[in-house]
Amino acid sequence: MFIDTHTHLDFDSYDEDREIVIQRAIENKVSGIITIGTDLKSSEQAVKIAEKYASVFAAVGIHPSDCASAHYNDFEKIKELTQHEKVVAIGEIGLDYYHMHADKETQKNIFKKQIKLATELNLPLIIHNRDSHDDMYEIISNEGVAETGGVLHSFSGDESFLEKILLTNLYISFTGNITFKKSTTDPLVIQTPLENLLLETDSPFLTPAPLRGKRNEPAFLVHTAKKIADLKGISIEELGSITSDNAKTLFKLNL
Repeated sequence: MFIDTHTHLDFDSYDEDREIVIQRAIENKVSGIITIGTDLKSSEQAVKIAEKYASVFAAVGIHPSDCASAHYNDFEKIKELTQHEKVVAIGEIGLDYYHMHADKETQKNIFKKQIKLATELNLPLIIHNRDSHDDMYEIISNEGVAETGGVLHSFSGDESFLEKILLTNLYISFTGNITFKKSTTDPLVIQTPLENLLLETDSPFLTPAPLRGKRNEPAFLVHTAKKIADLKGISIEELGSITSDNAKTLFKLNL
């Protein structure tokens, strides 16, 4: 069995078949799904979806690409959402210096604000990092992220950055892009210890081969899992068992 630790089931692309998508995930041995908020509205939707389906859990937070438009009250409402029993993490939060929808200082301040909230609530973090490795590592090191716990999702960076992150005991997850023909991530997957590894789709994005071009969904997790299992030299069943245990530990999932 697998756990998809990062999806966006609130997206419009699932409006016509969301229930079928979740059922198809179960049929493909995905026993748990975490659907992720990126702003207040999507966080509220994530909670509603998790409330409706036993196998779905929610994370709530303000994504770096949405932080410029966030208001003070949004953070208060995010905090209220965390009281729901299906909310298992603060996320998706972090830094994104590729799209730069907000300046660096705004992104860093709001990232730190949400780290403090997660620490206060004893919830793990789901962290977005794109082209921001130096600032990301500085914040992780200085803001107690290792103690709070969390995952760098859709890992990007080189082997040196990965080595530093692994020293913090954070979890790492890779997406369907590791299955692409031009992918250069094999050494990163091999370098990541199984005890630090989680599985994710980041659906509806980053659809794995051989399904590229289609909308991604949790049922497609098996393709990424197979690639990782092959690189690790273990069975896909063993990978599923280890990564599911990791997810249950980090997110305190009742599955």
